[in-house]
Amino acid sequence: MRRTFVYIINLIMFLSSGFVQAQDTVLFPLSIKAGLELSGPVIYLTDKSNLSIEGFLSFDRNEKMSYVMEAGYLNYKYSQYNYDYLSKGIFTRLGIDINLLKPEMSVGRYWAGIGLRYGLSLFNSETPSFQHENYWGTITSSIPPRTSMGHFLEFTPGVKTELFKNLSIGWTIRLKLLISGGGGRDLRPIYFPGYGNGGNRAAAGISYFLTWNIPFKIKTVITKPVVPEEAEETEQEGPSQQASGVR
Repeated sequence: MRRTFVYIINLIMFLSSGFVQAQDTVLFPLSIKAGLELSGPVIYLTDKSNLSIEGFLSFDRNEKMSYVMEAGYLNYKYSQYNYDYLSKGIFTRLGIDINLLKPEMSVGRYWAGIGLRYGLSLFNSETPSFQHENYWGTITSSIPPRTSMGHFLEFTPGVKTELFKNLSIGWTIRLKLLISGGGGRDLRPIYFPGYGNGGNRAAAGISYFLTWNIPFKIKTVITKPVVPEEAEETEQEGPSQQASGVR
């Protein structure tokens, strides 16, 4: 009975060691990430007419994909020789990020990939005054405040890298496609939160993020199986044996 018990234990240990040796694994930290967009506050230091504050939260579903929610606030003012324009409001973007790096290269510290976003913006816009010249002279008028809702899509390639433990920095290119600016064909918003120039059907931009990573789980990721030595020897001997068989 004792010999049988020892034999079973040895067999289990042998099979377990064989399974471990047959796999390459990486311990990958899944994280909740919180980030702040940096360029908006920097631009406001030099241009008081454009205040933009933006941040994001993301949740790692696995080593490749994350769910992302971005949100922000914009207060935009623009003046030209014949009109003034104001726009302020909030926006959110919802989507996913896909890491194109292999887990053994990323190891939870590096990210290079693409993202997809759906954007929704709720804002007030107005033109306090504008001038229009025609045959009879100059007309001065205004467009009162109105609340609008804009919709857009984004394709977002980018990179992130860890500076210090759980602290990362990176950038994202934003390729935007306008679905609706909220003003119809004849009254498009000059500029609205989350998107930019409402007169353009497509637009591009870039965001810089400082990110705090909060690990919540360590996942064991199998990268690739290791070919056993016996299989390698068989593969090496196979061609020579086949050649000798033909002779």
